[in-house]
Amino acid sequence: MLARYWKKIGLFIVIVACIFNIMNKFIHKLSLNDELESSATYMTNQEQNKNLDK
Repeated sequence: MLARYWKKIGLFIVIVACIFNIMNKFIHKLSLNDELESSATYMTNQEQNKNLDK
């Protein structure tokens, strides 16, 4: 029986894995505001470090 349906079973496993991956990315996605805030903090720290080295 498995030999007859191996393509369908494989396709089902791939579809479930893709859906799980997409849902995981939606759940753990950072908001744009948090991402911009962390980028601004990083850039500020880099500028301060450059000014201290001079």
